[in-house]
Parts: sequence; C-alpha cells; structure tokens
Amino acid sequence: MLTGYEDAEACPGTPGQARARRLPRNGIYHEPVPPLDVVLTAWQIDWAAAALIGGSALLYALGLRAAAARGHRHPVWRTLAFYLLGLGSLTVLTCGFPGVYSAQLRWAFTLKISLLLFVVPLLIGLGKPISLARTALPPRGVGRLNRALAHGAVRLAGNSMAAPLLGLALFSTFLTPAFYTLRTAAWAEALLTVGVPLLGMMMALPIIEDADFRRSSAFFIMEFVFVFIELLVDAVPGILLRLNGQVLDHVASTPSALGWFPNALRDQQLAGDVLWFICEIVDLPLIILMFIRFSRSDKREARGFDELTDSQLDELNAEHLRRGR
Repeated sequence: MLTGYEDAEACPGTPGQARARRLPRNGIYHEPVPPLDVVLTAWQIDWAAAALIGGSALLYALGLRAAAARGHRHPVWRTLAFYLLGLGSLTVLTCGFPGVYSAQLRWAFTLKISLLLFVVPLLIGLGKPISLARTALPPRGVGRLNRALAHGAVRLAGNSMAAPLLGLALFSTFLTPAFYTLRTAAWAEALLTVGVPLLGMMMALPIIEDADFRRSSAFFIMEFVFVFIELLVDAVPGILLRLNGQVLDHVASTPSALGWFPNALRDQQLAGDVLWFICEIVDLPLIILMFIRFSRSDKREARGFDELTDSQLDELNAEHLRRGR
C-alpha cells in the first residue's frame, strides 16, 4: 500500500494514469515518452505551413525551369537537398508529431520552434535558392534581389552580433505566460510557422550565400568572439526552464489523459532540456562553417595583395600609416 501511495504521489492523476507512467509495457520505469506508433502516425494539415511549403516548392521549380532555359544546370543534389531535406524537415516539424502536439506539450513546441529557427534554414540553404534566383531572374529582377539582400533588416538579422540577441529574445518568451499563448493561439501558431523559418533564413544567409556577404578576416575574428558568447547566451532560457521549480506559464494542468504525457513541471523541464541541447549542438557546425569561410576570405585577400604592383602596395601602406596617425 505504501508503494502504491508513493507511485501515485510521484505520478499525479488517476490510478490508471499513474500506473501507465510508472509501469510501461515492459515493466521498467522510463521518462514519459510517446510510443513509436504515436510518433509515426500523428499527422495534421497545417495550412500556414502548407502555404509556405507549396509556395517555396513552386518558386524553386520555376527557378529551375528559368535557369535551364538560360543554359544553367542547377546541381541535382542541391535540388534534392532543398526538397527532401529542407522542405521535408519543415513538413515533418509542422504537420507531424511536433506540430500535432505542440499545443499540449511544451517540449514538442520547443522542439518545433528551435529546429525551425536553427536547422531547417540550413537544410533549405543547401539548395542555394538565392544563387538559383540570380541565374533565373532577368537583370532587373537580380537588381531587386540585390536591393532586398542589402536591406537593413536582412543585414541586421545576418549579423553575428545581432543574431544571438534575436534568438535570446524569441526563447525568452518561453519563460513568461506568453509561452501558453504562443502554443495554443491559432494566430500565433501561423505567425511562428511562417515567421520563424524566414528569420532563420535571414540569420543563415551569411553562411549559405557567402558570395553576397563577403567580409574581411578581421570581421571574422570578431564573429568568432560573438559565436562563443552565443554558446552561453542561447543556453540561458533552456537552463532556466530546466532548473526552475515552478511552472512559468502558470498552466499547471495537463490537457490530456494519455498515460505517456508528463505533468506540467516535468513537461517544462523536458522543454528546457530540448532547447538547451539544440542551442548548444547547433553552434558546433556553425563554428566549423565559420572556419571554412575565414579560410576562403584569407585566401581571397592574399590573392588580392599578390595582384597589386609594387607602387600600388607602397601607396596602400602609406595610406594605412596616414590613417594610424
């Protein structure tokens, strides 16, 4: 009797729910995780995501057709990466299990939003949509694209000094009662479904479209400093979600009778685990890509100096000395 009472205290709810959480099918206690058949069969139609996915697929296909008409053949592997990895991951996150249960499970919502911001843009970027647009558009269209990429908002989001602050501002809302509104309101879900991947694309543009964001080696050194700061800053909301002993969105009830659902506090802790892990692990490939960009920039600058004549080099040195006075 004492053991049963302790189990009920550890797993609040009806006795059947407590037993389902405490003793799963194999009789061994595990963290509350969804069964595999639920993960594989949970699907929905997210109309905002469907519009974004359908529009992106159509524009990319039209770009491929226009580029082929101009004699440019886009690499097949980039096309497959765009459709299968980029749009495929976007479909799974919004229409699959994370999207179906994002309103009920904090950790599913956190998984969806964090991957939409950090991972999906990089996978879409493998298809080089901006480069494809340059080869497909006429000169007037390329000029408009260049003006759009040069816009202050795009440059700000792609700046390594501002990107950590944007991520921190987004994930800091998970520490407030607004977390519940973001998960459950239809308008908020549609806004995040469309807006978060677009924000992630602007943040990832300097990495996936290096030709449009060429910077000096000195600037890359500053970027490395801010990336290491980002390693610490991005983890703060996840750490606070994980270590806090109270439900921060003030919704303590679990909106489901399914046995594998965690209670509200445990759900919040799992959301913190997910956010903490993703924010830390995603920075590692970004650092590797930054090393590659730094190497390319250094070689490009070295070639530029080699092409200068002696008189041009002397004039450049004199100008540098005059600025230092």
